[in-house]
Amino acid sequence: MISSSFEGFRYHKPLPNFYKVENPKNPKNEISEDLLNDFSELVLKYNFSGLSYSKLSDEFKHEFNTDFDNVIIIKFLMGDNLIKMEKSREKCMLMDDEFQDYGVHVYEFADFLREKGFKADLIHPLADDLSMRAVALQSNDCVITRSNMCLFKDGITVGFFMIHTSIENLPFKSENDMCWVEDFCSTCGVCIDRCPENAFDENEKFQRKLCTAHREGCNDCLLRCPFYRRGYDKVKKRYDRMVKR
Repeated sequence: MISSSFEGFRYHKPLPNFYKVENPKNPKNEISEDLLNDFSELVLKYNFSGLSYSKLSDEFKHEFNTDFDNVIIIKFLMGDNLIKMEKSREKCMLMDDEFQDYGVHVYEFADFLREKGFKADLIHPLADDLSMRAVALQSNDCVITRSNMCLFKDGITVGFFMIHTSIENLPFKSENDMCWVEDFCSTCGVCIDRCPENAFDENEKFQRKLCTAHREGCNDCLLRCPFYRRGYDKVKKRYDRMVKR
């Protein structure tokens, strides 16, 4: 478990500054394929699950009053043992510790890019003026499920951090090939049927204020979700067979 000096990584408090390298005064804006591969290998070294890239639209920048364009999303899979724990205050604290353990390394990733001449800044994981999930959706590499979970192909138990960078030639996706998930979710409904808090209204819309996932660590809907039980690829194959009938 990490020391108390990292307390606050999960809450609305100033983040401790672990940068060891200053941002360059004249940052580069193009990265080579080899250097991007080196960066990816560094991320995987610390057991992160991979990278996604978000190129923010002009409409998004206007809505959130931000001027940055390029975001690297650094993903990790939350521990299965924690997800399966009974909900409790202890579970929430352990999940926070896990989040912090991963989060500390993101400063090292930013320093790597700074050393190579690129601007790189960690985006506060709980910034009040910016929706992290909205930034993730701009990547065209994830969707929001019916139970309000952010689903990447890596899995539905993905946590993530983000680095804003000057790099303009990242491998951004122009289209989202996961849009079928909304249709699949509409035919499933297990999260609605099994929610112990009845956190869905009469129109089966998720009500965040009733969900106790963040307060008590409830994961009932996640544990029963086909994307957790079977994985993305198997659910996609099942969906493809279903629509062909």
